[in-house]
Amino acid sequence: MSDNILVLGAGELGTAILEALAKHPSRANAKLSVLLRPSSINSTAPEKKKQIEHLQGLGITPQPGDVESSTSELAAIFRNYDTIISCNGMGRPFGTQTKLADAVFEAGVKRYFPWQFGMDYDAIGTGSDQDRFDEQINIRKKLRAQNKTEWTIVSTGLFMSFLFLTDFGVINLEQKVTRGLGTWDTKITVTVPRDIGRVTADIVFDPRGIANEVVHIAGDTLSYKEIADLVDERFGEGTFRRELWDMETLKKQLAEGRPVAEYKATFAVGKGVAWDREGTVNMARGIQMTGLREYLKDVNLVK
Repeated sequence: MSDNILVLGAGELGTAILEALAKHPSRANAKLSVLLRPSSINSTAPEKKKQIEHLQGLGITPQPGDVESSTSELAAIFRNYDTIISCNGMGRPFGTQTKLADAVFEAGVKRYFPWQFGMDYDAIGTGSDQDRFDEQINIRKKLRAQNKTEWTIVSTGLFMSFLFLTDFGVINLEQKVTRGLGTWDTKITVTVPRDIGRVTADIVFDPRGIANEVVHIAGDTLSYKEIADLVDERFGEGTFRRELWDMETLKKQLAEGRPVAEYKATFAVGKGVAWDREGTVNMARGIQMTGLREYLKDVNLVK
C-alpha cells in the first residue's frame, strides 16, 4: 500500500519522519519523496544544499511543488503517490490544511496522514480560543465523511522543546523559573520529533489494522508539578522558582495580545492535551521514547 510515499515539507518534523521512513526495516522497495519549493531544491545556500544532499543520501527524491499552489495543481502532483504525510502546518496561512485535504481527495490518494501531529482536537471541541483548532476539527469531519482515502491521525501532544520556549513559559532557562498552566496538577503530553517520526514510520509500514482513526503517542505525560520536580532534580532544588499562571492570569495575557496566549489557555484547561501513556501506540508496540528526565540531561542553563 505504501509503495510511493510523499512527505510534505522537510522542517523539523518532516525531516524526522523522512529519516525514520528511510531507515525503517520494512521499507523494502518503497519510494520516498519530499515536496519542496523549486527554490529550495535549487538553492545555493550551504544549509539548503546540505539538507538536500542528506535527504538524497537516504534515497529520498525531492518533488518540486508548493503547498501555496491551487487545489488542482496540488492534486496533479498527489496523483502520483499512494501515501501522503503532511508535515508543514507551522506558520501556514489559515485554510492551507483544508486545501491539502481537498487536493488529496481530488487526487484519489490511497492513504493520508494530515497535519494533526499535536493535540486531540476532538476532545478540545469547537469554539476554543484558537481558530485553527476549529479548522482541524472540520478536516476530521471531511475525512470521516468520505470512504475513498484511508486516513490516520497521530496525536502527539506538544513538541517537548516547546516547554522551553520563552513565550510559552513553562520552563524558562534564562529567568530560572518553572510555571504551571491552569493548576499545578494539570497534565500535558510531550514528545520529541524524532520519536514522532519513528512511531509514524512504523504505522506507515506496519499498520496492524490502524486505519480511519485517531491514535495517540506520548514521550511523556506529566503534571506541571512533575515537570518542575524534574527540573529541580536536574539543576538542584532552589535553582528555579515556581510560578503559577492560572486561568485569570492567562485571560489577561489573552486580552493583552501576548504571544501564544491562546495556546497557553488551551493547555491550562487540560482537555485534549494529555493522555495516559498506557493507551499509546508506542506502548502497545514496545517502542522506547524519550521522556523529559532523559531530555533534560542535554539541557543546560543559560549563563
